Amino acid sequence: MKTQGKMLGILAVATWILWAAGPAGAAGPSVSEIVEKANLMAYYQGRDGKARVQMTIVDSQGRKRERNFVILRKDKEDGGDQYYYVYFHRPSDVRKMIFMVWKHPGKDDDRWLYLPALDLVKRIAATDKRSSFVGSDFLYEDVSGRSITEDEHELVETTDRYYVLKNTPKDPASVEFGYYKVWVDRATFLPVRAEYYDRAGKKYRVIEALEIRTIQGYPTVVKSRVSNLETGSVTTLEFSEIKYDIGLSDRIFTERYLRRPPREARR
Repeated sequence: MKTQGKMLGILAVATWILWAAGPAGAAGPSVSEIVEKANLMAYYQGRDGKARVQMTIVDSQGRKRERNFVILRKDKEDGGDQYYYVYFHRPSDVRKMIFMVWKHPGKDDDRWLYLPALDLVKRIAATDKRSSFVGSDFLYEDVSGRSITEDEHELVETTDRYYVLKNTPKDPASVEFGYYKVWVDRATFLPVRAEYYDRAGKKYRVIEALEIRTIQGYPTVVKSRVSNLETGSVTTLEFSEIKYDIGLSDRIFTERYLRRPPREARR
């Protein structure tokens, strides 16, 4: 789906992409159509993309930490394999750190973390995919998004503006949540809100798109927020210098470039 917009993918309003089967209503799209379109809108805009990201983490005591990084993304095919490359610019304790993902829908992604202080490349186990991403309220899995094949999905509500889907993991033991709900804009199919519930049905995590702009013809989330309702911590992402279809090379997304960041990430 290269002709109409989606957000850059990254962390943005990640992890709320779905998969399903069955009709959504006699006159509307089927649930599987909603899920597939939302997936493309969230993670597969253009052939590739770049953005600078300002991350602000505020804990329950009001203490603030910030991260500044560049993210690169390249698709192998719409709805299929993707590459992600995240290069940290600031602050000094994370400067030159790199996180890379090879996304494989339908099976575990490959993830690497390069720690410059130790000159160490670390593989991130699939079991750690729902761990905190650089101390924020986003998770490693949020960078590339949860595979749409990992959950069962149902349309639970249709409003004037949104399709609301409930997503239940096929393997409950593999995740900390019981289910999550996603609000998908009916006009653009862009996911704009996700709520996570524990196994007792208590809401504990919310991801929201705070600002959306059209960039190169693509509706794009340029500001998003995740709130941890249990700890009181909030992480906000602000995206700038967003560009699509910039012709990134496959070679950037290799282990060799974990120690030699490309200029596309350094600038």
